[in-house]
Amino acid sequence: MAAYGSNGVLRGEARFTEEQEGLVIKSWNIMKDDSANIGHRFFLKIFEVAPSARELFSFLRNSDVPLEKNPRLKAHAMSVFVMTCEAAAQLRNTGKVTVGDTTLKRLGATHFKKGVSDAHFEVAKYALLETIKYGVPASMWSPAMKNAWGEAYDHLVAAIKQEMRPAALL
Repeated sequence: MAAYGSNGVLRGEARFTEEQEGLVIKSWNIMKDDSANIGHRFFLKIFEVAPSARELFSFLRNSDVPLEKNPRLKAHAMSVFVMTCEAAAQLRNTGKVTVGDTTLKRLGATHFKKGVSDAHFEVAKYALLETIKYGVPASMWSPAMKNAWGEAYDHLVAAIKQEMRPAALL
């Protein structure tokens, strides 16, 4: 019997079309050189939509450094954005999310420990799509591109959710 994630994505199987792959790769190639700034904008959008999400990040909880200038946030945001985009760009080619097993286990355990919920993932998805929309030329953004990135994000989230359990069980 097939197992489906809460977002409807069939676990372990990618249904990512050649057209979706092309849209993701084309847009990622444009954003890649500015991934630090675009990744930072992605997290600023998350905190704009859900200010309470700051509490999920220990390095932000008692920080007096504005989000726009926080070097730890900038570094974290870039690594998350690059990982998300690289995984999306390789989804069709590999047939699955291509983040190392140990990385997925760590991401799952961390997200579990922090109490990340479906609502958090939805805010991040919205922020990612809005960030990409403004990270590519306006003439490139389309409903098809939005759908492609949304599908890729859903696959990454499904893979993380499969690993969301206490670290002791990993």
